[in-house]
Amino acid sequence: MKPLNALSIRCDGGSVRLLDQQALPDEERWVDATDPDAMIAAIQALKVRGAPAIGVSAAICLALLAERGASTEALRACAARLRAARPTAVNLMWAMDRLTALLDRPDAAAAVVAETEALFHEDVALCDAMAERGAALIQDGEDVLTHCNTGALATAGVGTALGAIGRAWAQGKRVHVWVDETRPLLQGGRLTAWELGRLGVPCTLITDSTAAMLMAQGRVQRVLLGADRIAANGDFANKIGTYGVAVAAAHHGVPFHVVAPWTTVDPDCPDGAHIPIEERDPAEVRGAAGAFGAVRWAPAAASVYNPAFDVTPAALVTSLVLDSGVYDRAALQAGVLRTLPRRGP
Repeated sequence: MKPLNALSIRCDGGSVRLLDQQALPDEERWVDATDPDAMIAAIQALKVRGAPAIGVSAAICLALLAERGASTEALRACAARLRAARPTAVNLMWAMDRLTALLDRPDAAAAVVAETEALFHEDVALCDAMAERGAALIQDGEDVLTHCNTGALATAGVGTALGAIGRAWAQGKRVHVWVDETRPLLQGGRLTAWELGRLGVPCTLITDSTAAMLMAQGRVQRVLLGADRIAANGDFANKIGTYGVAVAAAHHGVPFHVVAPWTTVDPDCPDGAHIPIEERDPAEVRGAAGAFGAVRWAPAAASVYNPAFDVTPAALVTSLVLDSGVYDRAALQAGVLRTLPRRGP
């Protein structure tokens, strides 16, 4: 297998390592995820996260297993386990289905490796296309708000929404970014602020509950964020807290854009009510773990509801920025996603 390298993924042709996103921003630690059990554990522990990056990482793991001579049965079983590692981000299911469709071929191992390499480079190209389309929406001097992490850490390329923001900055637009910390795992505070610092883009970290007040004060001109699964009607799932941002943006007349690759669109999912929502460990809400040890601020026995994602209806979306084009609310409500060419298995 050819070497494949991204900000959070390193494949040297025989193994795959992941930048442990749970250790950021204080430590850049790489973990070996060549073994399928290690990859599944990394996906579930959010050592690798972001819908495109999860799909690409799992594909590389399966391709390396195929290259080591695993049987068709073993590859099918491994793909099924990887596919089930997290339930909401559709890129993971799509990538595994794309590779599993090749397992009946006489050259299955070579085909899986070649398709994985293609999938990786395809995501890089998708990110570039999204960055250009998204950057065109951003005006010079705007304050842009984003939620969770949608940069190069979450993809094989420059990212989705954060890729567009970075591209606008590289084009010379004076952009300032309000970064939602993104409770409870702080992907905005730990990851997005770290990425924007690397890019030199001015940013200010805020608590999630500050976003609506900033909009009321006229200090947010645009919202750009990503998606983990987009239903055929334009409803989409994204990190918990996204729905609240969308409601506040709609109330204050702030344009609200979703930036995602076509691989995040699930044409078999009719609407947001059919998107499965992952629920995570209550301990993530009761406290936090970090470089200085675990801290708990809630009673150990406190009842917790901890959905990882929420669903935002298409009626609150100003536009969906795909690699293939920018689709406004009217187009989404008219069913444009059902008419797009279907790619993949």
